[in-house]
Amino acid sequence: MSLHDLRKEIDQIDEQIMSLLSRRAEKAREVGKHKANTRAHYFTPEREQMVYKRLAAINQGPLPDESVRAIYREIISASRALEKPLGIAFLGPAGTFSHQAVIQRFGTSSQVIPVDSISDIFLQVERGSCDYGVVPVENSLAGIIPETLDTFMRSNLRIVSELYVPIVHNLATDCEKLEDIHIIYSHPQPLAQCRMWLRNNLPGVEMREVASTSRAAEITALEPGAAAVCPLLAAELNDLPILTEHIEDNPSNRTRFLVLGYNEPEPTGHDKTSVMFALQHRSGELYRAMGAFEKYDINLTLIESRPAKTLEWEYMFYMDAQGHLTDDDLRKALKMLGESAIFLRVLGSYPEAE
Repeated sequence: MSLHDLRKEIDQIDEQIMSLLSRRAEKAREVGKHKANTRAHYFTPEREQMVYKRLAAINQGPLPDESVRAIYREIISASRALEKPLGIAFLGPAGTFSHQAVIQRFGTSSQVIPVDSISDIFLQVERGSCDYGVVPVENSLAGIIPETLDTFMRSNLRIVSELYVPIVHNLATDCEKLEDIHIIYSHPQPLAQCRMWLRNNLPGVEMREVASTSRAAEITALEPGAAAVCPLLAAELNDLPILTEHIEDNPSNRTRFLVLGYNEPEPTGHDKTSVMFALQHRSGELYRAMGAFEKYDINLTLIESRPAKTLEWEYMFYMDAQGHLTDDDLRKALKMLGESAIFLRVLGSYPEAE
């Protein structure tokens, strides 16, 4: 076939795709009406996970599963917006990894609302100003985010979903080559995470710390000879070209984010349950409490302690366990934990992120 014939056939396929997308959108609108009548939640992570798994199972290529997932993430996002446009709070400003996490989870058809602190994210959802919030909870290099865990102590929000965002740093600049750069802007943490690359490739260039990587991109876009260490999203929002990708010293760095809301997702067979609890302050109490999970063969993926902030030298424990609250073994383990705990609260059962 000639190039003209191939393009003509692609145009015909596009017409079929648009027709099917319109039909799908109409069905999504009908689903939205049903949800409005039954007061059901518009974001159902367990349903989305089932869709992605089914698509991966029937995908015969040549598109990789990751590409199919990205395409359908936007289809689902646009369809959800037809049901009800969702407002999502995140730790601002725009262009940060938290912003990227919102897009990765909800697509680009939701209203993104940057706020100034993690506690404000909780507050926005609790007040009903936003439908959901996205908060960082742990980083593979730096560990847990204390403010997120601490805020659960005074909130009734639930964890309804989780996701992991790779921490990829890029050198964004209008300069065409490294030799033209005379100053680099970024937040202190990315500068530290790219220290070896910067030392080897831009020795002697001034490093100037700013409040965020987004602010670094804003300044760089207006200053000749400047560069920013920032995420791809921050560069795109400021029309900055990427001169060098992946300048982070540790390519395995990633941050885990939680989606906050009031959903109670149904089990998928690949779930995680988060709880917080307090124990009596006596020798061996934590060891005995953890025996419940050894007894019922429950794998724990996180356990952290934080000051309870109610009594001096009292602590609250946060724990992630594989399984759903409706699973028999996990339910028995939590019941056994509850018998020894002076406080126990389930923060949510939700699909476990890959």
